Amino acid sequence: MSSSLQLFNGGTAGVIWMMIITWIFVLAMIASLAEMASMAPTAGGQYHWVSEFAPPSFQKSLSYIVGWSAAVGWVSGIPACAQMLSSLVIGMVLLAYPDAEIGKLWHVTLLMMLWLILMVGFNIFLAQHLPLAEGIVLALHVFAFFAFLILFWTMAERSPAEEVFTTWTNGGEWSSMGVSALVGLSTPLWCFIGPDAGAHMSEELKDASVVLPKAMMWAVFFNGIFGCIMMITFVMCGGALDSVLESPTGQPVLQAVYNATGSITGTEIMGAVLVVLVFFAAVSVTAASSRQIWAFARDKGLPFSAWIERVPAGWDIPVNALLVCLGFSCVLACINFGSDVALNAIVSISNAALIFSYIISIGCVRLKRLRGEPLLPRRWSLGKFGGIVNDLALAFLVVSFIFSFFPIVPNPSTTDMNFASLMFGAMAIIATVNYFISARNSYIAPVSLVKQD
Repeated sequence: MSSSLQLFNGGTAGVIWMMIITWIFVLAMIASLAEMASMAPTAGGQYHWVSEFAPPSFQKSLSYIVGWSAAVGWVSGIPACAQMLSSLVIGMVLLAYPDAEIGKLWHVTLLMMLWLILMVGFNIFLAQHLPLAEGIVLALHVFAFFAFLILFWTMAERSPAEEVFTTWTNGGEWSSMGVSALVGLSTPLWCFIGPDAGAHMSEELKDASVVLPKAMMWAVFFNGIFGCIMMITFVMCGGALDSVLESPTGQPVLQAVYNATGSITGTEIMGAVLVVLVFFAAVSVTAASSRQIWAFARDKGLPFSAWIERVPAGWDIPVNALLVCLGFSCVLACINFGSDVALNAIVSISNAALIFSYIISIGCVRLKRLRGEPLLPRRWSLGKFGGIVNDLALAFLVVSFIFSFFPIVPNPSTTDMNFASLMFGAMAIIATVNYFISARNSYIAPVSLVKQD
Protein backbone atom coordinates (compact mmCIF):
# COMPACT_ATOMS: atom_id res chain seq x y z
CA MET A 1 0.00 0.00 0.00
CA SER A 2 2.96 2.34 0.53
CA SER A 3 4.65 1.10 -2.66
CA SER A 4 4.44 4.55 -4.29
CA LEU A 5 7.61 5.55 -2.41
CA GLN A 6 9.61 2.68 -3.91
CA LEU A 7 8.05 3.13 -7.35
CA PHE A 8 9.07 6.80 -7.25
CA ASN A 9 12.60 6.00 -6.08
CA GLY A 10 13.47 2.69 -7.70
CA GLY A 11 10.76 1.95 -10.25
CA THR A 12 9.32 -1.49 -10.90
CA ALA A 13 12.74 -3.11 -10.75
CA GLY A 14 13.38 -1.38 -7.44
CA VAL A 15 10.11 -2.69 -5.99
CA ILE A 16 10.97 -6.29 -6.92
CA TRP A 17 14.69 -6.50 -6.24
CA MET A 18 14.71 -4.38 -3.08
CA MET A 19 11.86 -6.51 -1.72
CA ILE A 20 13.80 -9.73 -2.33
CA ILE A 21 17.08 -8.33 -0.98
CA THR A 22 15.34 -6.92 2.09
CA TRP A 23 13.64 -10.25 2.78
CA ILE A 24 16.95 -12.15 2.65
CA PHE A 25 18.68 -9.80 5.08
CA VAL A 26 15.64 -9.56 7.34
CA LEU A 27 15.80 -13.35 7.71
CA ALA A 28 19.30 -12.90 9.15
CA MET A 29 18.00 -10.17 11.41
CA ILE A 30 15.03 -12.15 12.69
CA ALA A 31 17.20 -15.23 13.21
CA SER A 32 19.47 -13.14 15.44
CA LEU A 33 16.50 -11.77 17.39
CA ALA A 34 14.85 -15.19 17.62
CA GLU A 35 17.95 -16.65 19.25
CA MET A 36 17.89 -13.88 21.86
CA ALA A 37 14.17 -14.46 22.39
CA SER A 38 14.93 -18.10 23.13
CA MET A 39 17.55 -17.07 25.69
CA ALA A 40 15.31 -14.51 27.40
CA PRO A 41 11.62 -14.56 26.40
CA THR A 42 10.37 -11.38 28.04
CA ALA A 43 7.94 -8.57 27.26
CA GLY A 44 10.83 -6.12 27.42
CA GLY A 45 12.43 -7.58 24.31
CA GLN A 46 15.44 -5.64 23.08
CA TYR A 47 16.18 -3.56 26.16
CA HIS A 48 16.08 -6.66 28.33
CA TRP A 49 18.43 -8.49 25.96
CA VAL A 50 20.86 -5.58 25.92
CA SER A 51 20.92 -5.55 29.72
CA GLU A 52 21.87 -9.24 29.55
CA PHE A 53 24.50 -9.13 26.81
CA ALA A 54 26.11 -5.67 26.97
CA PRO A 55 29.45 -5.22 28.77
CA PRO A 56 28.70 -4.83 32.51
CA SER A 57 29.67 -1.14 32.64
CA PHE A 58 27.18 -0.31 29.86
CA GLN A 59 24.29 -2.60 30.76
CA LYS A 60 22.15 0.02 32.47
CA SER A 61 22.75 2.94 30.10
CA LEU A 62 22.50 0.96 26.87
CA SER A 63 19.39 -0.93 27.94
CA TYR A 64 17.77 2.38 28.88
CA ILE A 65 18.57 3.88 25.47
CA VAL A 66 17.32 0.80 23.64
CA GLY A 67 14.17 0.74 25.77
CA TRP A 68 13.30 4.26 24.65
CA SER A 69 14.17 3.50 21.05
CA ALA A 70 12.03 0.36 20.93
CA ALA A 71 9.14 2.10 22.66
CA VAL A 72 9.15 5.01 20.19
CA GLY A 73 9.60 2.66 17.25
CA TRP A 74 6.64 0.50 18.19
CA VAL A 75 4.30 3.33 19.14
CA SER A 76 5.16 5.20 15.91
CA GLY A 77 3.93 2.18 13.98
CA ILE A 78 0.41 2.76 15.28
CA PRO A 79 -0.24 6.13 13.54
CA ALA A 80 1.51 4.80 10.43
CA CYS A 81 -1.14 2.07 10.24
CA ALA A 82 -3.86 4.64 10.90
CA GLN A 83 -2.54 6.82 8.08
CA MET A 84 -2.60 3.87 5.69
CA LEU A 85 -6.18 3.06 6.67
CA SER A 86 -7.30 6.68 6.31
CA SER A 87 -5.67 7.12 2.91
CA LEU A 88 -7.15 3.84 1.71
CA VAL A 89 -10.68 4.81 2.76
CA ILE A 90 -10.36 8.24 1.15
CA GLY A 91 -8.99 6.63 -2.00
CA MET A 92 -12.03 4.33 -2.15
CA VAL A 93 -14.35 7.33 -1.81
CA LEU A 94 -12.53 9.23 -4.57
CA LEU A 95 -12.68 6.20 -6.84
CA ALA A 96 -16.46 6.03 -6.51
CA TYR A 97 -17.00 9.81 -6.39
CA PRO A 98 -14.15 11.55 -8.26
CA ASP A 99 -15.57 15.02 -7.58
CA ALA A 100 -15.95 14.51 -3.84
CA GLU A 101 -14.49 17.25 -1.66
CA ILE A 102 -12.38 14.90 0.42
CA GLY A 103 -8.73 14.05 0.72
CA LYS A 104 -7.33 17.22 2.26
CA LEU A 105 -4.69 16.82 4.93
CA TRP A 106 -7.06 17.63 7.77
CA HIS A 107 -9.53 15.04 6.47
CA VAL A 108 -6.84 12.38 6.64
CA THR A 109 -5.76 13.51 10.10
CA LEU A 110 -9.27 13.36 11.56
CA LEU A 111 -9.78 9.91 10.07
CA MET A 112 -6.48 8.87 11.62
CA MET A 113 -7.78 9.96 15.04
CA LEU A 114 -10.89 7.83 14.54
CA TRP A 115 -8.86 4.77 13.56
CA LEU A 116 -6.54 5.28 16.52
CA ILE A 117 -9.49 5.31 18.92
CA LEU A 118 -10.90 2.15 17.34
CA MET A 119 -7.54 0.34 17.49
CA VAL A 120 -6.93 1.18 21.14
CA GLY A 121 -10.58 0.60 22.01
CA PHE A 122 -10.45 -2.91 20.56
CA ASN A 123 -7.39 -3.68 22.69
CA ILE A 124 -9.14 -2.41 25.83
CA PHE A 125 -12.68 -3.71 25.48
CA LEU A 126 -12.36 -6.66 23.09
CA ALA A 127 -8.89 -7.95 23.93
CA GLN A 128 -10.26 -11.34 24.97
CA HIS A 129 -11.50 -11.85 21.42
CA LEU A 130 -8.16 -10.97 19.79
CA PRO A 131 -6.96 -14.61 19.36
CA LEU A 132 -10.23 -15.53 17.62
CA ALA A 133 -10.10 -12.40 15.46
CA GLU A 134 -6.50 -13.09 14.48
CA GLY A 135 -7.42 -16.64 13.47
CA ILE A 136 -10.24 -15.37 11.26
CA VAL A 137 -8.03 -12.65 9.79
CA LEU A 138 -5.30 -15.20 9.04
CA ALA A 139 -7.80 -17.17 6.96
CA LEU A 140 -8.90 -13.93 5.27
CA HIS A 141 -5.24 -13.06 4.64
CA VAL A 142 -4.66 -16.33 2.76
CA PHE A 143 -7.95 -15.94 0.89
CA ALA A 144 -7.12 -12.36 -0.11
CA PHE A 145 -3.65 -13.38 -1.29
CA PHE A 146 -5.04 -15.89 -3.76
CA ALA A 147 -7.96 -13.61 -4.68
CA PHE A 148 -5.59 -10.82 -5.69
CA LEU A 149 -3.34 -13.25 -7.56
CA ILE A 150 -6.23 -14.71 -9.54
CA LEU A 151 -7.68 -11.28 -10.24
CA PHE A 152 -4.44 -9.81 -11.56
CA TRP A 153 -3.21 -12.81 -13.57
CA THR A 154 -6.57 -13.55 -15.21
CA MET A 155 -7.96 -10.06 -15.83
CA ALA A 156 -5.07 -7.63 -16.18
CA GLU A 157 -2.86 -6.87 -19.13
CA ARG A 158 0.68 -7.93 -18.32
CA SER A 159 3.75 -5.82 -18.81
CA PRO A 160 6.75 -7.57 -20.40
CA ALA A 161 8.86 -9.31 -17.76
CA GLU A 162 12.06 -7.88 -19.22
CA GLU A 163 10.68 -4.37 -18.84
CA VAL A 164 9.36 -4.89 -15.30
CA PHE A 165 12.50 -6.52 -13.91
CA THR A 166 14.92 -4.01 -15.45
CA THR A 167 13.13 -0.64 -15.32
CA TRP A 168 14.73 1.50 -12.64
CA THR A 169 13.39 4.97 -11.86
CA ASN A 170 15.20 7.85 -10.19
CA GLY A 171 12.15 10.00 -9.53
CA GLY A 172 13.89 12.02 -6.84
CA GLU A 173 16.82 12.82 -9.16
CA TRP A 174 19.39 11.52 -6.70
CA SER A 175 23.07 11.32 -7.59
CA SER A 176 22.79 7.70 -8.70
CA MET A 177 20.21 4.98 -9.25
CA GLY A 178 21.64 3.03 -6.34
CA VAL A 179 21.09 5.89 -3.92
CA SER A 180 17.57 6.36 -5.26
CA ALA A 181 16.72 2.69 -4.67
CA LEU A 182 18.13 2.85 -1.13
CA VAL A 183 16.06 5.96 -0.39
CA GLY A 184 12.99 3.91 -1.31
CA LEU A 185 14.10 1.13 1.03
CA SER A 186 11.57 2.20 3.67
CA THR A 187 8.79 0.58 1.62
CA PRO A 188 9.99 -3.05 1.64
CA LEU A 189 11.48 -2.61 5.10
CA TRP A 190 8.11 -1.50 6.45
CA CYS A 191 6.66 -4.79 5.21
CA PHE A 192 9.00 -6.72 7.51
CA ILE A 193 9.82 -4.36 10.37
CA GLY A 194 8.69 -5.33 13.85
CA PRO A 195 9.39 -9.07 13.83
CA ASP A 196 10.04 -8.77 17.56
CA ALA A 197 6.29 -8.30 18.13
CA GLY A 198 5.92 -11.81 19.48
CA ALA A 199 8.69 -11.20 22.00
CA HIS A 200 6.65 -8.44 23.65
CA MET A 201 3.77 -10.91 24.10
CA SER A 202 6.06 -13.72 25.30
CA GLU A 203 5.01 -13.48 28.95
CA GLU A 204 1.54 -14.51 27.79
CA LEU A 205 2.83 -17.60 25.89
CA LYS A 206 3.43 -21.15 27.06
CA ASP A 207 6.86 -22.68 26.41
CA ALA A 208 7.94 -19.35 24.89
CA SER A 209 11.65 -20.19 24.68
CA VAL A 210 11.02 -22.62 21.83
CA VAL A 211 7.59 -21.64 20.47
CA LEU A 212 8.42 -17.95 20.10
CA PRO A 213 11.62 -18.15 17.98
CA LYS A 214 10.04 -20.71 15.65
CA ALA A 215 6.96 -18.53 15.21
CA MET A 216 9.13 -15.46 14.51
CA MET A 217 11.14 -17.28 11.84
CA TRP A 218 8.24 -18.97 10.07
CA ALA A 219 6.20 -15.75 10.03
CA VAL A 220 8.94 -13.81 8.23
CA PHE A 221 9.75 -16.73 5.92
CA PHE A 222 6.21 -17.24 4.64
CA ASN A 223 5.28 -13.55 4.61
CA GLY A 224 8.43 -12.91 2.59
CA ILE A 225 7.42 -15.49 -0.01
CA PHE A 226 3.88 -14.13 -0.19
CA GLY A 227 5.14 -10.55 -0.27
CA CYS A 228 7.62 -11.12 -3.10
CA ILE A 229 5.02 -12.95 -5.18
CA MET A 230 2.49 -10.17 -4.61
CA MET A 231 4.97 -7.41 -5.45
CA ILE A 232 5.93 -9.12 -8.72
CA THR A 233 2.25 -9.55 -9.53
CA PHE A 234 1.52 -5.93 -8.67
CA VAL A 235 4.19 -4.41 -10.92
CA MET A 236 3.58 -6.84 -13.81
CA CYS A 237 -0.20 -6.62 -13.82
CA GLY A 238 -0.93 -3.24 -12.25
CA GLY A 239 -0.89 -1.22 -15.43
CA ALA A 240 1.25 1.67 -16.63
CA LEU A 241 3.59 3.07 -13.99
CA ASP A 242 2.43 6.65 -14.60
CA SER A 243 -1.22 5.75 -14.05
CA VAL A 244 -0.40 4.02 -10.77
CA LEU A 245 1.82 6.81 -9.42
CA GLU A 246 -0.51 9.61 -10.54
CA SER A 247 -3.75 7.89 -9.53
CA PRO A 248 -6.46 10.35 -8.41
CA THR A 249 -7.16 7.95 -5.54
CA GLY A 250 -3.65 8.43 -4.18
CA GLN A 251 -3.45 4.66 -3.66
CA PRO A 252 -1.41 2.62 -6.17
CA VAL A 253 -3.05 -0.65 -5.11
CA LEU A 254 -6.57 0.67 -5.81
CA GLN A 255 -5.53 2.01 -9.19
CA ALA A 256 -3.84 -1.29 -10.05
CA VAL A 257 -6.98 -3.27 -9.20
CA TYR A 258 -9.12 -0.84 -11.17
CA ASN A 259 -6.75 -1.05 -14.15
CA ALA A 260 -7.11 -4.83 -14.04
CA THR A 261 -10.87 -5.08 -13.55
CA GLY A 262 -12.27 -1.86 -14.96
CA SER A 263 -14.89 -2.21 -12.22
CA ILE A 264 -15.41 0.33 -9.48
CA THR A 265 -17.50 -2.14 -7.47
CA GLY A 266 -14.88 -4.87 -7.73
CA THR A 267 -12.14 -2.47 -6.71
CA GLU A 268 -14.17 -1.27 -3.72
CA ILE A 269 -14.70 -4.86 -2.55
CA MET A 270 -10.98 -5.63 -2.73
CA GLY A 271 -10.26 -2.33 -1.01
CA ALA A 272 -12.63 -3.25 1.82
CA VAL A 273 -10.75 -6.52 2.28
CA LEU A 274 -7.52 -4.56 2.59
CA VAL A 275 -9.10 -2.25 5.17
CA VAL A 276 -10.04 -5.24 7.35
CA LEU A 277 -6.57 -6.79 7.04
CA VAL A 278 -4.71 -3.56 7.80
CA PHE A 279 -7.01 -2.74 10.71
CA PHE A 280 -6.38 -6.01 12.50
CA ALA A 281 -2.67 -5.76 11.75
CA ALA A 282 -2.85 -2.34 13.41
CA VAL A 283 -4.66 -3.85 16.40
CA SER A 284 -1.80 -6.34 16.81
CA VAL A 285 0.78 -3.55 16.49
CA THR A 286 -1.09 -1.64 19.20
CA ALA A 287 -1.11 -4.69 21.47
CA ALA A 288 2.65 -5.25 21.06
CA SER A 289 3.36 -1.53 21.54
CA SER A 290 1.42 -1.37 24.79
CA ARG A 291 3.29 -4.38 26.19
CA GLN A 292 6.62 -2.79 25.27
CA ILE A 293 5.58 0.46 26.98
CA TRP A 294 4.24 -1.40 30.02
CA ALA A 295 7.38 -3.53 30.43
CA PHE A 296 9.69 -0.51 30.19
CA ALA A 297 7.56 1.41 32.70
CA ARG A 298 7.68 -1.60 35.02
CA ASP A 299 11.45 -1.13 35.12
CA LYS A 300 11.01 2.63 35.74
CA GLY A 301 12.39 3.70 32.36
CA LEU A 302 9.66 6.21 31.45
CA PRO A 303 8.26 9.39 32.97
CA PHE A 304 5.23 8.61 35.16
CA SER A 305 6.21 4.94 35.14
CA ALA A 306 4.21 4.21 38.30
CA TRP A 307 0.99 5.21 36.54
CA ILE A 308 1.84 3.64 33.17
CA GLU A 309 2.70 0.24 34.65
CA ARG A 310 -0.45 0.11 36.77
CA VAL A 311 -3.04 -2.43 35.63
CA PRO A 312 -6.53 -1.52 36.92
CA ALA A 313 -8.18 -4.04 39.23
CA GLY A 314 -10.24 -6.56 37.28
CA TRP A 315 -8.34 -5.99 34.03
CA ASP A 316 -5.71 -8.28 32.56
CA ILE A 317 -4.43 -5.74 30.06
CA PRO A 318 -2.20 -2.65 30.49
CA VAL A 319 -4.94 -0.06 30.03
CA ASN A 320 -2.79 2.90 31.04
CA ALA A 321 -0.04 1.87 28.62
CA LEU A 322 -2.65 1.68 25.86
CA LEU A 323 -3.80 5.21 26.69
CA VAL A 324 -0.19 6.40 26.43
CA CYS A 325 0.01 4.75 23.00
CA LEU A 326 -3.17 6.60 21.99
CA GLY A 327 -1.91 9.98 23.17
CA PHE A 328 1.52 9.66 21.56
CA SER A 329 -0.03 8.42 18.31
CA CYS A 330 -2.41 11.38 18.17
CA VAL A 331 0.54 13.75 18.56
CA LEU A 332 2.39 12.08 15.69
CA ALA A 333 -0.79 12.12 13.60
CA CYS A 334 -0.76 15.91 13.75
CA ILE A 335 2.26 15.90 11.43
CA ASN A 336 -0.28 15.18 8.73
CA PHE A 337 -1.67 18.71 9.10
CA GLY A 338 1.48 20.19 7.60
CA SER A 339 2.96 17.60 5.24
CA ASP A 340 1.60 15.46 2.43
CA VAL A 341 4.45 12.98 2.93
CA ALA A 342 3.60 12.37 6.58
CA LEU A 343 3.38 8.63 6.03
CA ASN A 344 7.01 8.57 4.91
CA ALA A 345 8.06 10.51 8.02
CA ILE A 346 6.09 8.34 10.46
CA VAL A 347 7.19 5.11 8.80
CA SER A 348 10.78 6.37 8.81
CA ILE A 349 10.86 7.17 12.54
CA SER A 350 9.27 3.80 13.29
CA ASN A 351 11.85 2.07 11.08
CA ALA A 352 14.78 4.09 12.44
CA ALA A 353 13.93 3.66 16.11
CA LEU A 354 13.32 -0.08 15.84
CA ILE A 355 16.40 -0.59 13.66
CA PHE A 356 18.52 1.24 16.22
CA SER A 357 17.26 -1.10 18.94
CA TYR A 358 18.05 -4.12 16.75
CA ILE A 359 21.57 -2.86 15.99
CA ILE A 360 22.45 -2.46 19.67
CA SER A 361 20.83 -5.77 20.66
CA ILE A 362 22.48 -7.86 17.95
CA GLY A 363 25.73 -5.93 18.34
CA CYS A 364 25.96 -6.87 22.02
CA VAL A 365 25.51 -10.57 21.22
CA ARG A 366 28.06 -10.32 18.41
CA LEU A 367 30.55 -8.73 20.80
CA LYS A 368 30.15 -11.62 23.24
CA ARG A 369 30.77 -14.07 20.40
CA LEU A 370 33.90 -12.19 19.32
CA ARG A 371 35.21 -12.26 22.88
CA GLY A 372 34.42 -15.95 23.22
CA GLU A 373 32.15 -15.28 26.19
CA PRO A 374 29.38 -17.82 26.93
CA LEU A 375 25.82 -16.97 25.93
CA LEU A 376 22.74 -17.81 27.95
CA PRO A 377 21.20 -21.28 27.53
CA ARG A 378 18.72 -21.42 24.65
CA ARG A 379 16.55 -24.05 23.03
CA TRP A 380 16.72 -22.41 19.59
CA SER A 381 20.29 -21.69 18.50
CA LEU A 382 22.14 -20.44 15.42
CA GLY A 383 25.05 -22.69 16.35
CA LYS A 384 28.33 -22.16 14.52
CA PHE A 385 26.67 -19.84 11.99
CA GLY A 386 25.69 -17.34 14.68
CA GLY A 387 28.53 -14.91 14.01
CA ILE A 388 27.98 -14.81 10.24
CA VAL A 389 24.23 -14.37 10.64
CA ASN A 390 24.77 -11.54 13.14
CA ASP A 391 27.23 -9.82 10.76
CA LEU A 392 24.81 -9.97 7.82
CA ALA A 393 22.04 -8.56 9.97
CA LEU A 394 24.19 -5.73 11.31
CA ALA A 395 25.49 -4.71 7.87
CA PHE A 396 21.97 -4.44 6.50
CA LEU A 397 20.59 -2.68 9.57
CA VAL A 398 23.28 0.02 9.56
CA VAL A 399 22.58 0.87 5.91
CA SER A 400 18.82 0.84 6.54
CA PHE A 401 19.20 3.09 9.57
CA ILE A 402 21.12 5.72 7.60
CA PHE A 403 18.68 5.83 4.70
CA SER A 404 15.61 5.90 6.93
CA PHE A 405 16.38 9.59 7.54
CA PHE A 406 16.56 10.56 3.85
CA PRO A 407 13.73 12.62 2.30
CA ILE A 408 12.16 11.37 -0.93
CA VAL A 409 13.97 14.10 -2.91
CA PRO A 410 17.29 15.92 -2.35
CA ASN A 411 17.03 19.54 -1.16
CA PRO A 412 13.43 19.06 0.01
CA SER A 413 10.96 21.81 0.78
CA THR A 414 9.36 21.98 4.21
CA THR A 415 6.40 19.87 3.11
CA ASP A 416 8.67 17.23 1.52
CA MET A 417 11.01 16.99 4.49
CA ASN A 418 11.50 13.69 6.30
CA PHE A 419 10.95 14.66 9.92
CA ALA A 420 12.30 11.34 11.21
CA SER A 421 15.65 12.92 12.07
CA LEU A 422 13.91 15.67 14.06
CA MET A 423 11.71 13.16 15.90
CA PHE A 424 14.64 10.84 16.61
CA GLY A 425 16.62 13.77 17.99
CA ALA A 426 13.67 14.86 20.12
CA MET A 427 13.38 11.33 21.49
CA ALA A 428 17.08 11.34 22.40
CA ILE A 429 16.77 14.69 24.19
CA ILE A 430 13.66 13.69 26.15
CA ALA A 431 15.19 10.33 27.11
CA THR A 432 18.41 12.02 28.24
CA VAL A 433 16.60 14.64 30.32
CA ASN A 434 14.41 11.97 31.91
CA TYR A 435 17.48 9.88 32.70
CA PHE A 436 19.24 12.65 34.62
CA ILE A 437 16.07 13.85 36.35
CA SER A 438 14.79 10.51 37.60
CA ALA A 439 15.71 7.35 35.68
CA ARG A 440 19.38 7.51 36.69
CA ASN A 441 18.29 6.55 40.20
CA SER A 442 15.01 4.75 39.56
CA TYR A 443 15.58 2.76 36.35
CA ILE A 444 16.30 -0.89 37.02
CA ALA A 445 18.23 -2.80 34.35
CA PRO A 446 16.44 -6.17 34.05
CA VAL A 447 19.71 -8.10 34.38
CA SER A 448 20.15 -6.78 37.93
CA LEU A 449 16.86 -8.38 38.95
CA VAL A 450 17.87 -11.66 37.33
CA LYS A 451 21.16 -11.64 39.21
CA GLN A 452 19.35 -10.89 42.47
CA ASP A 453 17.02 -13.85 41.88
